Amino acid sequence: MTQTASRPPGTRVPLPLDVEAIRADFPILTRTVRDGKRLVYLDSGATSQKPRSVLDAERDFYENHNAAPHRGAHQLAEEATGLYEAARARIAAFIGGAVEEVVFTRNTTDAINTVAYALSNAATAKEPSFRRYAVGQGDEIVVTEMEHHANLVPWQQLCERTGATLRWLGLTDDGRLDLSDLATVVNERTKLVAVTQQSNILGTINPLEPIVARAREVGALVLVDGAQSVPHQPVDVATLGADFLVFSGHKMLGPTGVGVLWGRYEVLDALPPFLTGGSMIEVVRMEGSTFMPPPQRFEAGVPMTAQVVGLGAAVAYLQDLGMDRVQAHEEALTGYALEQLQAVPGVTVIGPPDTVARGGAVSFTVEGIHPHDVGQVLDDLGIAVRVGHHCAWPVVRRYGVPATTRATFYVHTGYDDVDALVEGVRAAQRFFGVTPEEATA
Repeated sequence: MTQTASRPPGTRVPLPLDVEAIRADFPILTRTVRDGKRLVYLDSGATSQKPRSVLDAERDFYENHNAAPHRGAHQLAEEATGLYEAARARIAAFIGGAVEEVVFTRNTTDAINTVAYALSNAATAKEPSFRRYAVGQGDEIVVTEMEHHANLVPWQQLCERTGATLRWLGLTDDGRLDLSDLATVVNERTKLVAVTQQSNILGTINPLEPIVARAREVGALVLVDGAQSVPHQPVDVATLGADFLVFSGHKMLGPTGVGVLWGRYEVLDALPPFLTGGSMIEVVRMEGSTFMPPPQRFEAGVPMTAQVVGLGAAVAYLQDLGMDRVQAHEEALTGYALEQLQAVPGVTVIGPPDTVARGGAVSFTVEGIHPHDVGQVLDDLGIAVRVGHHCAWPVVRRYGVPATTRATFYVHTGYDDVDALVEGVRAAQRFFGVTPEEATA
């Protein structure tokens, strides 16, 4: 068994966050499931639960300020506009960006598609300034083999629309990016590199610095999928070095139906819109229209105002906890979980076996039991995990497994949750009569 970095085996280091106090902020964690069992929620990587402050912020908006922002001169419209833009300012500060660089979308997938369609629309844009980043025949888009489908399929479709070629960086046997051919894969034909900062299935935190540096050498844009990183670690776009950062509200204690596209202003300003209609226009005539500058150019129609307000409240909650402490909290839990799971005979972790450059997503298989069956036993015990290919089909194919069981941790996760998970895995082995040989140390 591989021990985690800088942790003596069997120890529980004090957690940086007060788990019991935090749990009290989450109404859903007080409920029971499966005939009175305590809810052990280990699926935050898919959708996080919401603290009371987020629920209250949304409710307050609907009860007291409900109107469409940037429309109307009455008091409610002015209040809605103020709340909407205040949330934008808070979220911009949270990632170290400028207010005019934050575009609200429905989720990470929507944000990525906004960029992908803007790049393909640029080739036929009437305005010459919009054609600067156009993608076409002979160009290349680079991704990695560990991407979520949301950061793979839109680029496949972009290549189909434009005649560009998709290339990718592979994976090592221990679940990390193989950068040995970085200089070849990212070359003078590369127009954009799209890479996740933290894998949703492997937990790997990728070394973005050499990837961004290589992209800069060849003049390529860089998009970072931060859906699994922004909620769990400090992220500052000034040091990230990318041109785009995308993430979802529902994975960071916020509402569903809202996400963020951050883009360097000079890049956003040189891109045509994806969706068109109301709110994003500057002048409309029957003969044609002109568009607002960013971020309004990319926010067509009445926005998801209550969700944006709720996301602002979620960011405030995370800021109060401190993202350094959130990251340290999850690292301690992840180290403990890796150690305890790898001590169970027949359990194999898919991904880095220690906490070096690793986040709190732990995927594993149990010898002789399909992941779906493991998940069912855990669910019967009140333990919510994710099973399947986790929208990362190329990853499970790379490691020769049909699926995995995945546990993801967050601010309300404690050692008792990890202990429940491990005991649940042992219960699954007993239920299915699987008694593999004792694992060697």
